Amino acid sequence: MKKKVGIVGATGYTGVELLRLLLLHPEVEITALTSQKYAGVPINQVFPSLRKRFSLKCEELDVDQISKKTDLIFMAVPHKTAMETLPSFYRAGKRVVDLSADFRLKDPEVYERWYQKHTATDLLGEAVYGLPELHREEIRTAKIVGNPGCYPTGALIGLIPLVQKGLISTEAIVIDSKSGVSGAGRDVVLESLFCEVNEGVKAYKIFAHRHTPEIEQELSLLAQKEIAVTFVPHLIPMDRGILTTIYVQLTKKMKTEELLNIFQECYEKEPFIRIDPKGKLPNTKDVRGSNFCDIGLATIESADRAVIVTAIDNLVKGASGEAIQNMNIMLGYPETTGLDVIPLAP
Repeated sequence: MKKKVGIVGATGYTGVELLRLLLLHPEVEITALTSQKYAGVPINQVFPSLRKRFSLKCEELDVDQISKKTDLIFMAVPHKTAMETLPSFYRAGKRVVDLSADFRLKDPEVYERWYQKHTATDLLGEAVYGLPELHREEIRTAKIVGNPGCYPTGALIGLIPLVQKGLISTEAIVIDSKSGVSGAGRDVVLESLFCEVNEGVKAYKIFAHRHTPEIEQELSLLAQKEIAVTFVPHLIPMDRGILTTIYVQLTKKMKTEELLNIFQECYEKEPFIRIDPKGKLPNTKDVRGSNFCDIGLATIESADRAVIVTAIDNLVKGASGEAIQNMNIMLGYPETTGLDVIPLAP
């Protein structure tokens, strides 16, 4: 019997990406969509890309009604909104994958320093950080999964093998990420308008981006000591994709081939991690529309330095695809189910 899933906040970019991928999933049925703005409107009128594929009507958020017709909930709403609603689904016995930031950070004081007051701190201990490459076993039994942010996904995947094996100095990690505009969401915001973005690239929120503590939390847990990073996000005029370039100081001299072998060994069983050979570096076009994360790297042996580059689609591996990967783990399906799609080309 198919599992019944609902999407709370179905009319944003992550919502429609969840729909695109879930409609390919043979083991689930989408039984509920909520939207404050489009209640009563068929989803294929909100997103014409879904015409002749899916026409379920959006509805107002009613926890009792949604709970009656779902087994698992995707929360695709902004931070704060998620924490106000998720506890009710949890009490109703529903498993939840939350795509907001509300259940990613373990320390409520850290959350409140970067966001606002947390009103469901009693559930933070129940939540698992949903990066499968790090927390697969905990995700299997989790009731609440805090789906990672898009920037942290690309950054952490590029750093996990290095930190696990103690191959880099943890004092000077620099993460430079460039994201497509869809990462800003579907709401009308001046900084995201075409004329504001087109033909320009800009850095923003240096030392102030809310994904920074997420990256530092996971790296610190992995290294078993406090790690701080320099994270610089950039907005680039394309629809989707994140290219992350990570600069590190190695603890010993290593050739590029040696480091590539370490990444290969670390990720050889990961279905969505692809390691580029020496001399090739990732391109966001090569992962567009897919749940893949491509990794490439180079070292300067004489200077003990390395540069790691990762590419993901911010709406898939950076959001909705990773959420479905987490759902698959939680429900016992193969992780690639519904996600085994070839990236778009060109």
